[in-house]
Amino acid sequence: MNRRRFLQTALATSLGGLAVSTGIRRVHGAPAPKQPNVLLVMADDATCTDLPLYGGTNVPTPHIDGLARQGLTFNRAYLAEAMCQPCRAELFTGLYPHRNGCCWNHSASRPGTRSIVHHLGERGYRVGIAGKVHVTPRTCYPFEMVAGVERGCTSKTATFDPAPLRDFMAADGPFCLVVAITLPHMPWTVGDASRFPKKDIRLPAYLVDTPEMRNAFADYLAETAVMDKQVGSALAALEDAGRADDTLVLFTSEQGAQLPGCKWTNYEQGVRTALVARWPGRIRPGRRTDALVQYADVLPTLVEAAGGDPAGGDFGGTSFLPVLLGRSDAHRRYAYHMHNNVPEGPPYPIRSVRDGRYHYIRNLTPEATFIEKHLMSQNHDRRYWTSWMRVAFNKPHAYRMIHRYMHRPAEQLFDTREDPDELANLLDRRGAPRQGVADAATVAEVKARLSAELDRWMAEQKDPGAALDTIAALTASRRAAKK
Repeated sequence: MNRRRFLQTALATSLGGLAVSTGIRRVHGAPAPKQPNVLLVMADDATCTDLPLYGGTNVPTPHIDGLARQGLTFNRAYLAEAMCQPCRAELFTGLYPHRNGCCWNHSASRPGTRSIVHHLGERGYRVGIAGKVHVTPRTCYPFEMVAGVERGCTSKTATFDPAPLRDFMAADGPFCLVVAITLPHMPWTVGDASRFPKKDIRLPAYLVDTPEMRNAFADYLAETAVMDKQVGSALAALEDAGRADDTLVLFTSEQGAQLPGCKWTNYEQGVRTALVARWPGRIRPGRRTDALVQYADVLPTLVEAAGGDPAGGDFGGTSFLPVLLGRSDAHRRYAYHMHNNVPEGPPYPIRSVRDGRYHYIRNLTPEATFIEKHLMSQNHDRRYWTSWMRVAFNKPHAYRMIHRYMHRPAEQLFDTREDPDELANLLDRRGAPRQGVADAATVAEVKARLSAELDRWMAEQKDPGAALDTIAALTASRRAAKK
């Protein structure tokens, strides 16, 4: 414990009524600064349900779990598009993909788009990023670049030095620092996979059990364990900077892992994300909320927490500050999702909407075959997809999971409370309630309501649908960013 921390603890104790949580000591209800510092820690391609905080059983994550004990865990947090660049653009701008312009991976936001750097910078914040950036152009995202964290998400080392983070956070004035960890993004070469015996791994139901799959999953778990350690290092750097008590910390896991049915899809395991918030003296520790939120809501929340008016920011999302402060346990009625498969494969546009329980998916070109070049390539270094194909001849589950991934009907509806892995479509090929479904009238009503809401959102976003998922549209986006 450094001298500043000792004096703060002694003072709090002398006042009585000390609220204790691991690593943080503060009198509950004591006034916090009007402008909290912000530490936003991101994982990269971590399926949230693989974390113990969301029911995962394979890998311990003590630092993430400790953060959750000190703050608020969101059970229903989502992002609009399960690809690295679009989801980060949504997070940093408070705008859905079509509004900020980043609708494809390896593309760019529209020139003139304002980001977290502008919105918090105008309120006196130093806004920096350490680690993976993956948003362009620089004029839209003029972060102060902070050293110490590996920036390349395909690196085989994933270096992490907390000293530059500490120095940035220790400087005078309010700060916002994004620590964008590059794990557990492929190629899954970091960490000790021997800690996870292949026979003991519990594979999710949406995966196919083959030796290659278990080997790959063990490598993924090893990187997840290292990611958790880096989360702990970022939190320790905040403590060492002496700024923990006046900092709002957010942890998020980004989209799902590079596995079939996760990243590059609109399925639950692709667009759902972990979200944990800690703010000493303002957020009561150890709570969970079912409030429905998504990445577009984060920046408006930070603006309001910093004393600004998010209504004047022309955001797509809205502030969930009342949820953070325990004044409400509800936020938005619907969350929205999209997917453009170019340049990761041939066009396969998807749009969807959820209300917290039901998820309605519209596959805009159902006659097409879904192909994604990274995990389905013969050159892929884990070869688990090839192993699925090999056993599909005599394993019905393998055949079903391959068919689920590659061939999808025009409409799908899932009850995520009863079917969290979204394996049982409640609709038939005509879009009507499937024969034998328990409550066909409810299914029909939910489908009609969510379909209408998806139409409304697409019209609001001026989203043309399938025409957006083309090489021509992506090329036009890249050209516009260079002007």
